[in-house]
Amino acid sequence: MYDPRPDRDLATAALTAALGAGVVTSFAVSRGQNPLIALAITVFAAGVALLCDRFGLI
Repeated sequence: MYDPRPDRDLATAALTAALGAGVVTSFAVSRGQNPLIALAITVFAAGVALLCDRFGLI
């Protein structure tokens, strides 16, 4: 059968997810949030995005 989602490189998906999450957390840091907490949020969001991408949840 035809697969509309071609297999993508894991590094590309991780970089895209981290950039998207990083934009939001960089805004939060500029508003006074702790940078370590912002980094943790970025890593967590990238991980969730990778899981969703890998298992086709979204």
